[in-house]
Amino acid sequence: MTAIKHALQRDIFTPNDERLLSIVNVCKAGKKKKNCFLCATVTTERPVQVKVVKVKKSDKGDFYKRQMAWELRDLAEVDAKDASKENPEFDLHFEKVYRWVASSTAEKNSFISCIWKLNQRYLRKKVEFVNVSSQLLEELPKAEESVPSGESQSVAGGDEDALDDYQELNAREEQDIESMMEVCEYAISNAEAFAEKLSRELQVLDGANIQSIMASEKQVNILMQLLDEALAEVDTIEGKLSSYEEMLQSVKEQMDQISQSNRLIQISNTNNGKLLDEIQFLVNYMDLSKGHIRALQDGDLSSPKGIEACINASEALLQCMNVALRPGHDKLMAVKQQQHLFSELRDTFARRLTNHLNNVFVHQGHDQSSTLSQHTAELTLPKHSPLHRDLLRYAKLMEWLKNTHREKYEGLSRTYVDYMTRLYEREIKDFFEVAKIKMAGTTKEAKGKFATLPRKESALKQETESLHGSSGKLTGSTSSLNKLTVQGSNSRRSQSSSLLDMGNMSASDLDVADRTKFDKIFEQVLSELEPLCLAEQDFISKFFKLQQHPTITPPLAQPEMEDSDGGVPSRMPPQAEHRHSMSSEKDMVRLMMNKIFQSIETELNSLIALGDKIDSFHSLYMLVKMSHHVWTAENVDPASYLSTTLGNVLVIVKRNFDKCISGQIKQMEEVKISKKSKVGILPFVTGFEEFAELAETIFRNAERRGDLDKAYVKLIRAVFMNVEKVANESQKTPRDVVMMENFHHIFSTLSRLKISCLEAERREAKHKYTDHLQSYVINSLGQPLEKLNHFFEGVEARVAQGVREEEVSYQLAFNKQELRKVIKEYPGKEVKKGLDNLYKKVDKHLCEEESLLQVVWHSMQDEFIRQYKHFEGLIGRCYPGSGITMEFTIQDMLEYFSSIAQSH
Repeated sequence: MTAIKHALQRDIFTPNDERLLSIVNVCKAGKKKKNCFLCATVTTERPVQVKVVKVKKSDKGDFYKRQMAWELRDLAEVDAKDASKENPEFDLHFEKVYRWVASSTAEKNSFISCIWKLNQRYLRKKVEFVNVSSQLLEELPKAEESVPSGESQSVAGGDEDALDDYQELNAREEQDIESMMEVCEYAISNAEAFAEKLSRELQVLDGANIQSIMASEKQVNILMQLLDEALAEVDTIEGKLSSYEEMLQSVKEQMDQISQSNRLIQISNTNNGKLLDEIQFLVNYMDLSKGHIRALQDGDLSSPKGIEACINASEALLQCMNVALRPGHDKLMAVKQQQHLFSELRDTFARRLTNHLNNVFVHQGHDQSSTLSQHTAELTLPKHSPLHRDLLRYAKLMEWLKNTHREKYEGLSRTYVDYMTRLYEREIKDFFEVAKIKMAGTTKEAKGKFATLPRKESALKQETESLHGSSGKLTGSTSSLNKLTVQGSNSRRSQSSSLLDMGNMSASDLDVADRTKFDKIFEQVLSELEPLCLAEQDFISKFFKLQQHPTITPPLAQPEMEDSDGGVPSRMPPQAEHRHSMSSEKDMVRLMMNKIFQSIETELNSLIALGDKIDSFHSLYMLVKMSHHVWTAENVDPASYLSTTLGNVLVIVKRNFDKCISGQIKQMEEVKISKKSKVGILPFVTGFEEFAELAETIFRNAERRGDLDKAYVKLIRAVFMNVEKVANESQKTPRDVVMMENFHHIFSTLSRLKISCLEAERREAKHKYTDHLQSYVINSLGQPLEKLNHFFEGVEARVAQGVREEEVSYQLAFNKQELRKVIKEYPGKEVKKGLDNLYKKVDKHLCEEESLLQVVWHSMQDEFIRQYKHFEGLIGRCYPGSGITMEFTIQDMLEYFSSIAQSH
């Protein structure tokens, strides 16, 4: 093994500046035995690196090669398998576990012992040794432990000698041995003779050394004497150095005392400076002036100067209370006293401010109530700008109260809301009563011939109140509504307008002027409500400072609970209030506005119901006005109370509008026409015309034009359907006349109004009018020349059956003699007489309103000429060369039609 060790050192490790310390012959456990060597090495250069190298013989077996190397610092664990029994197996835990079987237990133990010593000397991270006998893990000598890993090479070399007996010669030793061996040529061939020669030379040298020593005894004695004298001088110098050291020690002690004193003085100065800073901080930030204290305790909250002084004092107090104290300040008695004083001042001022603002609410309320009577007779709402202006002086104090005393702030908010709710409820109720009186009175003013019933205004108010309830819907019957309208000697139409009776608008008290006045009343109502709500919402945001805090607990978010005895509702406990708290300031503003103006939506719905009851066409005005105000409110603030409320009311108005359209369609379907009179222009056709004229006037540039277009389509389809229905049911007037006249009227109306969404219906009306005009003319003209028409219809039938035209005259029923007989029956005088009777009959069928008589008569003339030419053509083709002609000419026909039209 020693020879292998030397060979490995020479061939593998020396070229890499490494030194081999231990070696073990191993093979992998559990596999076919392929022997290799594990070597423990260290580098000769600093810093020292310790490695475990795997060395294996080459395949040819003539030299060794380095196969793998691991740093010892990567070794985590050495497992010897069994500490009590001899076992050649052991494991090395690097990144993976390597299992080995040594050739002998002694080699394994020697290798593990070397690894342990190298780990103890060179590595900070200690390797864990498992199942290793304690005898192998011997402690290194103390001298070795005291020497760090980075010392000189000689110390490391001594340790390495302890690890192994072998020591390599240095370069000088090798050179000396080589020179000696060169002198003795037989040194290599005869080692024993060379060793004896070396021994003899060594003895000679030792003897020479002894003689030299004995010859130099005198010089040694002299040297010893000199050494004694030197030692005496050294003792003298040491004594002086000891005295100097004692003196320096005394000086050192004095300097230490001075340094300690200076350090204490510096610490004292530092502490005094810090104490001064703390005192200055407390004085600057926790001292409230006497003027501020007087303002908080007795300041005048009614004068502008007093309010300003209270604002400044409250802000100073808030700064003092919110100052960030440093650690330990809260334990100082003076600080505790100041904080107690601040708390008392805060509570005192909060109580004074709350009481004063409550009094301001009541005082302003009385002033406002005194002016309320001035607005009852007019359709205006009282302005609250003076109240808002006076209260806004306290806005900063409200913000202070909000930040310091939330309970009083919320209580004051509830007080304000409760008070303003009662005030606005009275004002809005009176305002809407006046609006209803004026709205109901529009029918009286529109028709002066109606007698006005004597009645007090209060009685009329009571009657209008019957039209609305808590739900905002009409609860009164038709008879209660009739009390609001004046009954005259002349009959009047029903309260709900319809397309059927709009043809008599000139005779109705609900004319255009009446509706225009209603429109002005409704617009004035909305115009009064809009600035009122916007001003109140703006005031609430500014006064209660709801724009500066993203998240607050609204004071009005507490739902009311009814007492068990059925008494006055009480507020929910604080826990329930916290659960029902809102999350944003907009929610709080909207909640306060809903509470204050809770009657607006109800009153608006009641007013809308009244207007719709008086005249269902009022829904057109209301839809346009309400849509415009909703659009305006959404542009200002889409989430505002006004926008939300008007949007809800707009839904009701839109429903009334749809109900109005549905009502007109239903009345069209229920129309009944007298059997004894001619039909003429149907009432709902005329009604649609006036409805369209009215709607186009109202919806000009309106935001809800789409709703009207949809209603137009529904109405016109219903008109078309019911015109055909009436035409089919008509007995007195021919169907073609009913269709022709009414569709002509519809076409004229749509052409004049130019309603873009009804362009397709306009073309359809024209087509229906033209078709039925042609049908009526053809059917009517068949009566004056009935036999002649029948004759030529028979001729055309024979031709259609395949008879050649020139052979028709050979048919017995259609020969020339028969043709001459028929023609002789219609001389010019008879034709004129027949046309005159036809004119009278057409005149009876047509109505005067549409003035279509001349149009129909001219169409009949054209059709008669067309038939005449057609008859002449048949005679020429079917009876060629017969010389048969009609008894009258086209010129005669023109004179007949002209003279008949002029005579009537």
